[in-house]
Amino acid sequence: MADLIQIAPGALVIGKPLPWDVFDTSGTVLLRQGYIITSDDQLERLYERGQIKPVVSRPRKFGQYTDPHSCNPFAEYGDLLATLEATLSAITSQTPSAKNRLLGSARMLERVCKQAPDATLALVHLYSVNPNIYEQTLFYGILCHFIARQFNLEHKRTTSLVLSALTANLALIPVIDQLNASKHVLSPEQRAVIRKHPERAVEALQAAGISNSRILQCIMQHHEKADGSGYPFGLTGSDILPEAEILALAERYVAMITKRAYRDRMDTVAATKLLRTLGNGQLRPAIPKALLEILGEYPPGVVVRLANDEIGVVKKRPEGHRGAIVSAIVSPRGNRYTGTFERNTNEPEYAIVRLEDAEVMPSMDFSLIWGFRTL
Repeated sequence: MADLIQIAPGALVIGKPLPWDVFDTSGTVLLRQGYIITSDDQLERLYERGQIKPVVSRPRKFGQYTDPHSCNPFAEYGDLLATLEATLSAITSQTPSAKNRLLGSARMLERVCKQAPDATLALVHLYSVNPNIYEQTLFYGILCHFIARQFNLEHKRTTSLVLSALTANLALIPVIDQLNASKHVLSPEQRAVIRKHPERAVEALQAAGISNSRILQCIMQHHEKADGSGYPFGLTGSDILPEAEILALAERYVAMITKRAYRDRMDTVAATKLLRTLGNGQLRPAIPKALLEILGEYPPGVVVRLANDEIGVVKKRPEGHRGAIVSAIVSPRGNRYTGTFERNTNEPEYAIVRLEDAEVMPSMDFSLIWGFRTL
């Protein structure tokens, strides 16, 4: 296959699912999307032999993503990331198409959130082991979209919030990997970069011709705190835009469930417990409450053990009298099922008894859990 390209160094991470299919030089599939790399040796072999289909990112019109058919967030994950990376690059280089690219990226993200909400939320939890800056940014956009919908914000305000989430950390892209990998206390220079990044992001957007005041205000304020201890202006209380607090919460939740060099990631039970404390003078209480309602006790994408000793992935949030739906993938004896079996966790036999480490989950195409057909 002439259109295949070599996998770039640093694109693969042990313990993290593949975001795309990997081929050999003849075009034969080596590993399917969702496969989890388990060793350094396997990683090196993939860098030597593995190739992927390049994602061609083109400027997109704001209204382009209106396909009424349900989309597959797992199949589109690579495209979402490539489009976002190209968009942020276009902004920093002041490409004339930057504004349209950004609107297209937001519209693309909003489409998957609307058409496959549980599967899109699952992206945040299945791919958050060690995400790069573009994945983190995508997760911010996803969470901001759902919180905005929880508040029934009008479409323009929702889109503005998503656009803010996709661009707020633009100035951190060159240094974020170094910051996340550091086990030491931040240097004064690193702290200065962090404290300046909202202003630098706003400057980059303005230079690229993006001047929506609500977007710029949200970005500038998303590290302000109600008690006045935030930056860059030390704003307090109602002087802070609600959208800025929503974005701050999205970033904080992703940070909780993400691994860093200096700490392990929190599981979602611990993270949601911490979320419940954030309405105590740090944020408007309704904002963490909204995210808690969206996530539920066990969000889509988390790996759980059931009362019958099966291991599965949460597929759907509770609805009406139905409990959360789990797709069982490992039998009580520890054998991988050839298919997946839906379990209603309201039934005592299938009640969730605890979270499991995501690393116990076998490599698989996540699309199958949600019933998406793959080509």
